[in-house]
Amino acid sequence: MADPQTFFGTRAAGWDEKFPEDGPRYEQAVSELGVRPGDVVLDAGCGTGRALPVLRGATGPAGTVVGVDVTAEMLAEARARGRGELVRGDVLRLPLADGSVDALFAAGLVSHLPDPAAGLTELARVARPGARLALFHPIGRAALAARHGRTLEPDDVRSEPRIRAALQDSGWTVTAVDDAADRWLVLAVRG
Repeated sequence: MADPQTFFGTRAAGWDEKFPEDGPRYEQAVSELGVRPGDVVLDAGCGTGRALPVLRGATGPAGTVVGVDVTAEMLAEARARGRGELVRGDVLRLPLADGSVDALFAAGLVSHLPDPAAGLTELARVARPGARLALFHPIGRAALAARHGRTLEPDDVRSEPRIRAALQDSGWTVTAVDDAADRWLVLAVRG
């Protein structure tokens, strides 16, 4: 795959319109993450910020929601849509303090990281003990592979055995894995 900044930078304009059916899936995933009023929430690799309004609704006015993305064009789209507090940054070196986040949401992130284990470890660094994590994609692995004319590979970081091991090795405890046709959702808790 191309460099994520190049890949997403050229696709930022019109990204949301390309996938209009994803909204309810984002809402469901955020609901299952269990964001509470007053939480500090990170949307890691937020892209155009599609999850940010849902996360903000879950935290209420007492909460804080920050979207971080490395791609300037995606953040520009998020800003143009008024999607909240946005920071340009690399998920491998988050501009957040240790143990400062209650809930973390990451849509489509893991497969785009050059080092998924390092990314999951960095998410764990900023998570408070007991923080909740949702790794999400609004389409299941098999359906996504078919969309791109590929087959599922056993070494895919998103396969259940691989993602469980990667999360466990980085300080997370997996509580659920749902690799359905219409979504991929992994929930975990920081130990």
